[in-house]
Amino acid sequence: MTGSWRVLLALSLFAASTCYWPLKPPLQAQPQVQAETEPTTPWGANYFPNTPLVTQDGQKVRFFDDLIKDKVVAINFIFTGCSDSCPVETARLRQVQKILGDRVGKDIFFYSISIDPYNDTPATLKRYAEKFGIGPGWTLLTGEPDDIEQLRRRLGLYIEGLENGRSKDHNLSLIIGNQSTGRWMKASPFESPYILADRLGNSLHNWKQATASANDYASAPQIRPPSSGEQIFRTRCSSCHTVGNNEPGQPGIGPDLLGVTAQRDPHWLARWLKEPDQMLAEKDPLATLLYEQYNRLAMPNMRLGDAEVTALISYLEEETARLRAPLADRGNP
Repeated sequence: MTGSWRVLLALSLFAASTCYWPLKPPLQAQPQVQAETEPTTPWGANYFPNTPLVTQDGQKVRFFDDLIKDKVVAINFIFTGCSDSCPVETARLRQVQKILGDRVGKDIFFYSISIDPYNDTPATLKRYAEKFGIGPGWTLLTGEPDDIEQLRRRLGLYIEGLENGRSKDHNLSLIIGNQSTGRWMKASPFESPYILADRLGNSLHNWKQATASANDYASAPQIRPPSSGEQIFRTRCSSCHTVGNNEPGQPGIGPDLLGVTAQRDPHWLARWLKEPDQMLAEKDPLATLLYEQYNRLAMPNMRLGDAEVTALISYLEEETARLRAPLADRGNP
């Protein structure tokens, strides 16, 4: 990705995390009176293209008829050769999928469509899905370049003036919606996975499932204002990493970072956070070891500046000390 990625990410984070998506309605007039048993929406087959696509399993499908008609869906555009934003998007959606559980594939469906069909064959997409541990209900798709461009334009995810030929700059937004009700939203893929899961599992379903939790204010956690380093961790790192993983059976895609600032050489860690792709290209021994240890998934280059790297390292040090303090107190008589 080029430097324009930083601008797109900044705009994505600056905007409201999830907003209603104003699609341009079809030009033909809608009937003024409809039977009550026939809910209507302008976002039907006359709006969405029925683009032919191919799944990671080689199955031929149509975008409207087979993928989104009468379904609650999450749609994003990626390419498997991406070394920065796409792996983070995929890892974030993986977290959302885990939160939603077996509802994904039943009443919620995920679709990741390649913008690089020249290289992303069904077999390539299948290997990508296996690397990230993508479960049922999440389909990766490819197709003809012109068809995919038309689909991106119709979904409002094509950036005029930025994308030319095989350029890999692309809109980083995630589209979520309920086709049958006509409710569509554009969200940041860097949003909290719990907020995205709530949108997909509750609000887009009009809260059809009653909550079983019985929360009260007495058990509410204390709110701590996040530092700049914590904000960077939440938006850039938390989709792949944890700090003090409290769910041992649910490891992250990457290593837990509790105590990492003491375990790694400071200069090595700062450079790893800033330019991991260059370190892997240089075959740095530790970088290569981590790459092999964690399913050959490359650490994405998040385009962090020096100030951001310093803030992130400070947060990791402070969070490690905060989490280890209760254990130290427990050991004192």
